[in-house]
Amino acid sequence: MKTNKCFLFFVLLISSLAIAQDNLVFSLEVQGNKKLKSSFVKKIAKVKAGQILDSVVIEKDIKRLKRLPSISHAYYQVFKSHENFYKVFYTIEENFTIIPSVNVYTSNNNEFAYRLGLYEFNLFGRNIIFGGFYQKDVYSSYAINFRAPYLFSRKLGLAVNFQDLTTQEPVFFNNSSADYRYQNTSREVLGLYEFNFKHRMELGFNLFTEYYKYKSGATSNEVPKALRQNKHLIKGIYEYNNLDYNYQYVSGFRSVFNGQYVGVNGNSELPEFVIAWNDVMYFKRVGSKGNWASRLRIGFSSNIESPFSPFAVDNNLNIRGAGNTIDRGTGAFVLNSEYRHTLLEKDWFVLQGNTFIDAGTWRNPGGKLNDFSKADNIRINPGLGLRFMHKSIYNAIFRIDYGVGITENDAKGFVFGIGQYF
Repeated sequence: MKTNKCFLFFVLLISSLAIAQDNLVFSLEVQGNKKLKSSFVKKIAKVKAGQILDSVVIEKDIKRLKRLPSISHAYYQVFKSHENFYKVFYTIEENFTIIPSVNVYTSNNNEFAYRLGLYEFNLFGRNIIFGGFYQKDVYSSYAINFRAPYLFSRKLGLAVNFQDLTTQEPVFFNNSSADYRYQNTSREVLGLYEFNFKHRMELGFNLFTEYYKYKSGATSNEVPKALRQNKHLIKGIYEYNNLDYNYQYVSGFRSVFNGQYVGVNGNSELPEFVIAWNDVMYFKRVGSKGNWASRLRIGFSSNIESPFSPFAVDNNLNIRGAGNTIDRGTGAFVLNSEYRHTLLEKDWFVLQGNTFIDAGTWRNPGGKLNDFSKADNIRINPGLGLRFMHKSIYNAIFRIDYGVGITENDAKGFVFGIGQYF
């Protein structure tokens, strides 16, 4: 009995010594930040005073910080304070976050089109995004957006969006097409929740009105010349994100699932439908100046035979050089893959070149799964591009790409834009 008591005492003594010898965090200090609030960084950081000093937790904090729009780079240092207590310093290199945007492209009637925007990505120094845009694409459009991922806590946030978008859209039916004036006025509210460092979700609803009005082209008794419909949408987004950023370089894996139910208010010629798609993205560093990037999108919607199907083949969305909204479908498989290489890097400026291949196939409205293998629905466009980048301004990337079709329905052309293509 006495031997057992001695053994128990020995175990407790060793355990207490082990606990006493753990290195602990004395304080977390934030430096280098100017506009970004130190209190905000401490709010979202996992490292807290009094906790065990853990390099894994610190590394996760740094990766999280580098994902924020307000931060171009971040790193940490650890210094001994006293006894087994240590001070942790997070050093921040901030982005300039009041960003004007200019996007120039060709409209669906081959006229000059543009979008002018202004966004603040670090409102009140708390990484709140607020701004909007004006667009001239045959018709005038505008939008206002508010997004605060950490509004209520380090896990819970809110997004509110209003949009009045009017464009000229081609509608495809009976091997012919017509041009319609399309207007979408929407109001959206989303709740944002972050489970942990890698997993987050969004859930919300959208009330919107769609208005189609015939302009020119083919007609059919089965396709109305004018259609106005009030709708509601329930949206859910789930994201896994394990990306790591180092200025213009990205490495890691990311997957984003988007599911929506669209209902119709009152009697309508348009049925309710469900749409879902998943984007899988993979980035890998290649040597000291290279970056391989790939995105796979798989999407399906209710297979309704309608000229207003949701998945479009478009220059600015999926196939560079294909043209503006040249086809629609109720299912899509799209692969974008490119190699990015830094050609010149001097202080804040980076010139990046890229070579890419975009490939995709679509299911026709009301069609079958074998539509994906039909030559008429397959498009493959390789090409080259350039990126002009500012390292200290968030998303300050002007890109230009030239894609050339090599399949049966080949097309070629330039695509301009702000930010990486994906």
